[in-house]
Amino acid sequence: MNKLKTIMMLFMVTAIFWSCEDDDTDITPIVLNAGTLSGGPFSFAVDGQPDMVSGISLNSSTLNGSVQNYVITDDAKNILGLPPTLTAVEGVDFDGAGIGSCYIYHITYEEGLAGLESGANLDNLSGEFALSNFIVVVRDGLNAGTLSGGPFEFLVDGNPDMVTGITLDSSTLNGETQSYVITDDSKNILGLPPTLAAVEGVNFDGAGVGSCYIYHLTYSGNLDGLEAGENLENLMGSFSLSNFIEVQRNGLNGGVLSGGPYEFTVDGNADMASGLSLDDSMVNGSNRGFVITDADLNILGLPPTLEAAQGVDFDGAGVGVCLIWHITYEEGIVGLEAGGNASSLDGFFALSNSITVTRNGLNAGVIAGGPYEFTVDGMADMVSGISLDDTDLTGARQTWIITDEQNNILGLPPMISNVEGVDFDGAGAGVCLIWHLTYEEGLTGLMAGNNVSDFDGFYGLSNAITVTRNPLDAGTLSGGPYTFKVDGTPDMVSGVELDTANLNGTNQTYVITDASGNILGLPPTLEAVEGVDFDGAGVGVCYIWHLTYEDGLTGLTAGQNTSGLDGFFDLSNFIMVTRQ
Repeated sequence: MNKLKTIMMLFMVTAIFWSCEDDDTDITPIVLNAGTLSGGPFSFAVDGQPDMVSGISLNSSTLNGSVQNYVITDDAKNILGLPPTLTAVEGVDFDGAGIGSCYIYHITYEEGLAGLESGANLDNLSGEFALSNFIVVVRDGLNAGTLSGGPFEFLVDGNPDMVTGITLDSSTLNGETQSYVITDDSKNILGLPPTLAAVEGVNFDGAGVGSCYIYHLTYSGNLDGLEAGENLENLMGSFSLSNFIEVQRNGLNGGVLSGGPYEFTVDGNADMASGLSLDDSMVNGSNRGFVITDADLNILGLPPTLEAAQGVDFDGAGVGVCLIWHITYEEGIVGLEAGGNASSLDGFFALSNSITVTRNGLNAGVIAGGPYEFTVDGMADMVSGISLDDTDLTGARQTWIITDEQNNILGLPPMISNVEGVDFDGAGAGVCLIWHLTYEEGLTGLMAGNNVSDFDGFYGLSNAITVTRNPLDAGTLSGGPYTFKVDGTPDMVSGVELDTANLNGTNQTYVITDASGNILGLPPTLEAVEGVDFDGAGVGVCYIWHLTYEDGLTGLTAGQNTSGLDGFFDLSNFIMVTRQ
């Protein structure tokens, strides 16, 4: 209304010229008048088709002004064009201006008018001029009408789901071609039913879980991108979409389980998941039950009710993890059986969240201390400083086990003090393992001479502590071999060396034997060895050894044989001396 008043005020504007006679002081006003336009108003749909006005006429009975023209503006008075004649006005294609409103004026003016050009604004004209009334040209976009009905909400359960009661208000509908469009919630085109009856024949259950949107579409000419698989955002051409109606396709809902998580010790005593509950306020579906799987979703059992699920003895499943689920499903589900896998179920179903049941084995705690390393030398070797962290210890009975490295049981000391009283030197060279054991009544195979792998029952072993029992080490000799000629000239070895890196033992000496191990001499040092005259032994072979030993060794005398040595000792490698 304000725009109309403004235009009418412009229409009433007059330009008054004052002229004076040379000898006359009378003033005669000259009033400009742009005449009166008739015709319209006009309303077009912007659809890519040319839209021209027609039937406009100008009443020029009151027309006054030197120059005549027509002016076309937008609704903000910006000048869009200046057709010089009425014929030129009726040749303008208003479809090309897009959606909006145009105004057609007739203008009359005197020379010197400034601002009358395309892109300028009528409010900025400066000079003597007058404007006629205006004729409105409304350029409406295509209008696809208004859909009503819904929204719709269905359950994806294998049963057909159709919409009904949808109507189209076509009172403002325009456009050459009409259709319906069904998209997903990302505007991907799923289908193009041509009629409302076709829309109401679509089975939305087949689209699966999600949302669909139903639109009405109107368009003119060619519309690119209008096909299934394309997206509404990519349509190219003159078209309009109505509002949409949403179709929500809900999946089955297995509800929400609460309780736990549960943690049990596998010890032969029954373990049930008590306090388990199901919030079934959102549960739907024709059939219901519970599913128990392992951590890999292998189905272990199918208790039909909550009471049955709470009656399952998880101790019998052994060590591991179980998952409890609630399931809702429709007839025809495949794979729902013990021995199947929940990931392979086929049909209409939904699983709830899962509740974890952890089945721990007995825990024998963690032992610390060592590792220990002894030399088997006839001296008692006991471990000390062993401790047991029993923070997570479980089991009705406890003991300690000493095994060899093949897990054969050597002893069963009942307490740490007994473990620390064991003399490992008596076991000879090798490796022992110390374990802590926890077990339940009924364990079989727990006796010296058996192997840990023979145990049968509920038990747990701790980590092991290693006790290494090293033999005596006489080191390594290098040098030679030596070859001499028995010729009456003294023959001594030289350059013999002893690598003592691993040498141990209380007593050390060197031994010279013949090829049969008979002891020929016992030089106490390397210097003494290199002082021996091998020429005096005559033709044959001698061996030089290094010997380490503990007190109490018997048989270590010249004339004896090394095979008769008795006690704790070790001989090194030998160096050969050949006497030709």
